[in-house]
Amino acid sequence: MKKKLIAGNWKMNGNLAANQALLEGVLSGLPESACHVAVCVPSAYLAQVQGMLAGKGIDLGSQDVSAHEQGAYTGEVSAAMLKDFGVRYAIVGHSERRQYHGETDALVATKAQRALSAGITPIVCVGETLAQREAGQTEDVVKRQLAAVIHTNGHCISEIVVAYEPVWAIGTGKTASPEQAQAVHAVLRAQLKAASDHAERIHILYGGSMNAANAAELLAQTDIDGGLIGGAALKSADFLTIIGAASR
Repeated sequence: MKKKLIAGNWKMNGNLAANQALLEGVLSGLPESACHVAVCVPSAYLAQVQGMLAGKGIDLGSQDVSAHEQGAYTGEVSAAMLKDFGVRYAIVGHSERRQYHGETDALVATKAQRALSAGITPIVCVGETLAQREAGQTEDVVKRQLAAVIHTNGHCISEIVVAYEPVWAIGTGKTASPEQAQAVHAVLRAQLKAASDHAERIHILYGGSMNAANAAELLAQTDIDGGLIGGAALKSADFLTIIGAASR
């Protein structure tokens, strides 16, 4: 049975002092037999966090990666640059990137490809809006989003992580019920099995407002292999509670 993965997504939060205090709190309470743990931080803080996490049992992640390898793309950060900072994971296709930056399924697939080519594991986000869920389109939406990544990266699809993040449950305080989340995770697992003989080793995370109160019940579901944690990752006590639930 594979260890679960808990990845914190700090989003656009933090400063040098707050980052240090947060990570010191997490590191001081990290269980010896912890699950896999990562923090995905703003690019401006990669150097600081890399230094604090070196040899400490928590992997470093980025919140995005460029679809380009290098060149005249002001403001972009390439996979090779992230690798220089010891980045292990890169979030791609987060709903906020899709919504606010117009990222398409094809672009997300290319970003995943760039990460993989640099030896970085992409955390590929998929999820439906409230309107799509109410229209009964959840399965079609998440399968379409994942299919684009499989099409572009089929030969190494077993090297990715998938995060199901119902858009209606991100930052809203709403959470999919464990049964709702499990149902979608099962759909994604079946899709991955059809694409890879090694699908069982792929982590499928739940990313819709998992917190200290609901983590244990969500993580108990058959096909939920961890969590992509937003707000709760900014509070060391809450993040440690989730890590503890995933480490049992």
